[in-house]
Amino acid sequence: MPANLPPEYHRIEAELREARTPEEKIDIYERLIRVIPHHKGTDKLIAMYRQKIAKAREEGERQASTAKRVPGHKVEKSGAGQVVLAGPPNAGKSSLVRALTGVEVEVADYPFTTRSPAPFMMPFENVKVQLVDTPPVTAELMETWFPEMVKMADAVLLVADLGDPDAAATLDGVIKRLRERKVELVKGDTDVPPPWSPFRKRTLLAANKIDVGGAAKAFDDLGVLLEGPFERLAVSAVSGRGLESLRRAVFGLLRVVRVYSKIPGKKAEKDSPFALRTGSTVMDMAKAVHKDFAEKLQYARVWNASGLDGLRVNRDYVLADEDVVELHI
Repeated sequence: MPANLPPEYHRIEAELREARTPEEKIDIYERLIRVIPHHKGTDKLIAMYRQKIAKAREEGERQASTAKRVPGHKVEKSGAGQVVLAGPPNAGKSSLVRALTGVEVEVADYPFTTRSPAPFMMPFENVKVQLVDTPPVTAELMETWFPEMVKMADAVLLVADLGDPDAAATLDGVIKRLRERKVELVKGDTDVPPPWSPFRKRTLLAANKIDVGGAAKAFDDLGVLLEGPFERLAVSAVSGRGLESLRRAVFGLLRVVRVYSKIPGKKAEKDSPFALRTGSTVMDMAKAVHKDFAEKLQYARVWNASGLDGLRVNRDYVLADEDVVELHI
């Protein structure tokens, strides 16, 4: 017997793409069960959602348990995305954060200046990216809460100290320590689709202190000796060398597109774009604007640098970076 699912089912099912927490998923699963016609043809579908509810509840309990074990170390996401810095003592993470954000950060010449996670906003063109400075990590030492923070982040900025003659081995110890805690750092262009691979984190390697003696050789050694095919950028938090390229690369890690909202008859608002995941559709943007737009959306018009000039598109149209979108309800 065919399921004959109503339009309401497909509308609710589409919301799963935006669900982030177990609670949000449970709410959607329960609503789906309510709108599914109950007959022999839908028994398996309903059973599947009931299993998903049970798994989501287990996940919620695990997260609650973790939160109790590591109080005060969760950083609420902000901006276009969250990038956690990771690296050994005195690699210059805090100096790099200060240089990238322009905000005063406690910096000292002795290790372990940073004792707890600290969020800062890095401007990039017309958006901001959240950088989270963290205590140092080594092969022997890592805060118990740190792996969970990395798992929740959108990406990782791995910081190497080019003044350390053993920089590659030191950083390799950090990578392996995280791997022991089920966190795999992967190349920035790796496809990591949530929620199936939540603990594979796209990573960029910032090789800091490029202006110290022997740094050029140390930078080359990182590419040869370090386990992990990360993109490497040579930078200096002191001189500012390579920082603009680093900002752009960090933004690229997030896999987001900036989309501008346009009101009919007016110019687009380009000062405050919506930051959406790459692959997002017109419907996804409508949801980001307001739930009423998503419910009442009929079509949209799109302008972009590729030549679209107010082209009428449907809800499933995939948006590109810097598209201008006019929603019609």
